[in-house]
Amino acid sequence: MEALLDDAGARINTVLQFTPGWVIGPIILLLAVLVAVVVHSVLHRLLIRLAANKNPFWHTLIRTIANPMRLIVIVAALALAVPAAPLSQAEAAVFHHILLLGFIAILIWVAQIALRTFMRLHLRRFDIESEYDVMARKHITQMRILQRVASTLILILGIGAMLTTFETVRQYGISLLASAGAAGIVVGLALQPLLKNIFAGIQLAITQPIRIGDALIIQGEYGNVEEITSTFVVITTWDRRRLIVPLNYFIEQPFENWTREDTALTGIVYLPVDYSVPVATLRAKAEELVRASPLWDQDVFAVQVTDLTERTMQVRILASANADNVYALRCDIREQMMVFLSENYPSALPRFRAEMETHAPRGNGAGEPHKPQQHDEMTGGRQ
Repeated sequence: MEALLDDAGARINTVLQFTPGWVIGPIILLLAVLVAVVVHSVLHRLLIRLAANKNPFWHTLIRTIANPMRLIVIVAALALAVPAAPLSQAEAAVFHHILLLGFIAILIWVAQIALRTFMRLHLRRFDIESEYDVMARKHITQMRILQRVASTLILILGIGAMLTTFETVRQYGISLLASAGAAGIVVGLALQPLLKNIFAGIQLAITQPIRIGDALIIQGEYGNVEEITSTFVVITTWDRRRLIVPLNYFIEQPFENWTREDTALTGIVYLPVDYSVPVATLRAKAEELVRASPLWDQDVFAVQVTDLTERTMQVRILASANADNVYALRCDIREQMMVFLSENYPSALPRFRAEMETHAPRGNGAGEPHKPQQHDEMTGGRQ
């Protein structure tokens, strides 16, 4: 047996001696890749079995990083096979450098996958589809902001690590550190917008003045928070326009958040009517309309006389609804109350009252002054 092995070894050495180096090198590297694929397959199945009864995070992570982990094993195998390949010192150095860059890129990929997996598993505990769940919207906002900030930092650190593998970049970095005074000021000014938004994103994630789905008023525009990125916020207006607002705006500028603690809002409808309108009848009709509306959240309802002028009284109707429905509820109440008044109490609409006098003509022999004529009420337009 030993003789057979020795003979096989001798034959292999003879073949290798007469085989060109440019053929042997690729063969060795290809064999290293094949061995790495087999080793990864065995290790992956073993890890899947070990994590079957463990935390769901590790089980999901092992499955999702199967491809990048295969590449890591291949890179490690190639790094071990390079010394055995007939490569010159310069070629081996270039090959090692390429493998190092690939290894750093794969690590960035794995970190991003782990971050997304953790966020997805964390948000499973909340009803993400419910737009009325304040706690769910809070966690969605927090996790998305932190994910984007962390993803940006991972990318920056990874690219920085790649750049430091180049000798010229390292020398440039050392020279920058040597002149850190002026260089620090220049770099700080250049990166000010980026750093400002990154820190604003971290502050938003912690304090949460806004969340995904919140109803906001920004510079007179009403809209809902559609997306929060690492540098800006997308606001969808009621007419489907998109407002792009930098993150630091929500830290430095005032704005209205209608759903900060609760999604319910109180809608207000004003009716200017004549003094002759029966308020009790208005109140009963408004209550009937509100209770029949599917938009009402069955919380707030009131009808009050809030103001008196020389010609009309102002009736205020209050009804609460979700922030997305309160405007539609107000329009429905206003429209149906006007129909009710015009059909049942047309005289209750605002009217203009005036008193006119006519003077006696000159040369009246009777000498009796004419009495002023009281003109009846004159119907005016709506106010």
